Amino acid sequence: MHTPLSPSQPCASHGEAADQLAQFLQRHSDVLLLTGAGISTASGIPDYRDTDGVRRGNAPVQGPEFRRQPAVQRRYWARSMVGYPALARAQANPGHLAIARLAQQGSIGGLVTQNVDGLHQQAGSSGVTELHGSIHAVVCLDCHAHYARRTVQNMLEYDNPQMIGTTATPAPDGDALLEPGQLASFIVPRCLHCGGMLKPDVVFFGDGVPAACAAEAAQKMQDASALLVIGSSVMVYSSFRLCRMAAESGKPVAAINLGKTRADALLAFKLDTPAQDILPLVAALLA
Repeated sequence: MHTPLSPSQPCASHGEAADQLAQFLQRHSDVLLLTGAGISTASGIPDYRDTDGVRRGNAPVQGPEFRRQPAVQRRYWARSMVGYPALARAQANPGHLAIARLAQQGSIGGLVTQNVDGLHQQAGSSGVTELHGSIHAVVCLDCHAHYARRTVQNMLEYDNPQMIGTTATPAPDGDALLEPGQLASFIVPRCLHCGGMLKPDVVFFGDGVPAACAAEAAQKMQDASALLVIGSSVMVYSSFRLCRMAAESGKPVAAINLGKTRADALLAFKLDTPAQDILPLVAALLA
């Protein structure tokens, strides 16, 4: 069993933090990585929570409400139409690239992400378990047809030319903050095959992670000898359960995160350092 250290213990420098993490990975080259929104902020994608783990801004769309209320569907798709192009242009940052390099070097094991942005795959990572799905895919809830999100973006722009060029404050995962008056005449996209309801292929708040995906993540945790959380407060249960599984099995849990996490009491150590700064240093040390 490991002995938890003070999770708020500061690191003297990026160099010391990199040394500590490199030693951890040398002991656990099969470590499971669990990443969250914090690794993508350097790519220009806003995160959900502040350093105290408190949610920023307005409450996100809830899955049950989306399926039940046309007004919620209109709000989601209008905001997504405006916000998605910036997310689609986002590029993998040095943190994503370093993780792919660490995998190529055999310095890490599996990768599970809470992110829906696809930047790990863009960086070259393979076998990524996407706990919350992908924002780049859309599914019909009636006939289960699948669409590329870019295709749906074209549909949205064709039906809503008045929204093209709208500027808005970006929000996490391709969302954007719009005034209510901009939604009145908005036309939501419908399935081209059956006219049914389209939904981004992501896990909305209030919905559960698909059983097969949860099982895949749990198997990766079972196969690993340690867990490294990167850029996540693990406030949602789908990610916290992996921390709890590791700790209950006597496997060390470490974190790279700017601020509080739900798993602080379980951590062997935490590095309060931006992932895009420390991970390239660690990859270089282990090359």
